[in-house]
Amino acid sequence: MRVLEAGDWSLLLPSEWQAERDDDGIVIGDRDGIGCLEISELRRETGEFSAGDLEQFREAGQPWDSVSLGSFEGRASAFSEDGASIREWFLHAGDLLLFVTYSCDEENRGMDDAAVDDMLSTLRYLPE
Repeated sequence: MRVLEAGDWSLLLPSEWQAERDDDGIVIGDRDGIGCLEISELRRETGEFSAGDLEQFREAGQPWDSVSLGSFEGRASAFSEDGASIREWFLHAGDLLLFVTYSCDEENRGMDDAAVDDMLSTLRYLPE
């Protein structure tokens, strides 16, 4: 495993997964090309994020669960849309909010779940 550091946060990246930075954040994929994990961030200019702040991102009628992943707390949901299986997380620690999405073809649903869950469990907040 390698450490992926992205400013104020990090996670452990298995050797078969690669990460690239683009304009919107970080895109992580495995060699199989089954799915893609995307992470973007939002920072508060003053104060810290709280669980209540996440409500503004909730889709009407979309169920979601409370989660704790590494140094982050937040909400998670899973759904299908246009033939894709999608998992989303809104995670906060201090002044940092991470929006994490994993998507794959619906027929591949669940194949990378364990690897994605393991990676996200290693998330660490690295405040300055």
